[in-house]
Amino acid sequence: MAFTQRLPASTPTVAHFTLSLTAEERTRSHHHFHTDEGQGIHLQLPRGTVLYHGDLLTTEAGERIVRILAKPEPVITVTAHTPLELLRAAYHLGNRHVPLEVREGYLRLSTDPVLKSMLIKMGLQVTEATLTFQPEAGAYQERSGSQPHSHSHDSAHHHLS
Repeated sequence: MAFTQRLPASTPTVAHFTLSLTAEERTRSHHHFHTDEGQGIHLQLPRGTVLYHGDLLTTEAGERIVRILAKPEPVITVTAHTPLELLRAAYHLGNRHVPLEVREGYLRLSTDPVLKSMLIKMGLQVTEATLTFQPEAGAYQERSGSQPHSHSHDSAHHHLS
C-alpha cells in the first residue's frame, strides 16, 4: 500500500492506521515502514518532504489514511539562565550542523555525549530523556502546507525540569 499525498491539516477524518516515526524517519520520503497496527506501507512522497506529528497521508485513490505520530526518542534538552546563553548554544550547535528543535526557553537535539559535554562546559543545563523531537526543517525546506510550527505532542513535552 503506497501513501503518496499529504492531506490538509484541517481535513476532518479518521485515520485507518497510525505510523510512529522518529525525527530522522519523518524525513524519508521513499521508504517502507510498518504501521503501529503491523500493516506494511510504503511512502512515496515528493523528495524533501518532512512529516510532522499529526500529519495525514493518503493513498493515490484516497481509500486509506495514515496519521503520522512523533515517536519518542532519546534526546538532550538544553536550558539556560538567560536567553543569550541559549542563543550562544544554538549558534555553536548550528556551526556543527546539528538537527535542532528550537523553542522559547529550550533547545532539543539527539543524544550525543560530545555535544552534551560541550554544552555543560558552556554552563548550560542539560537533561536527557526520551521525548518527541521535531528539529527545524531548515531555511530552504518548505513545510508543504503542513502544520504551523506549534506542538502539542504530549503533556511531558513542555514540562521539563
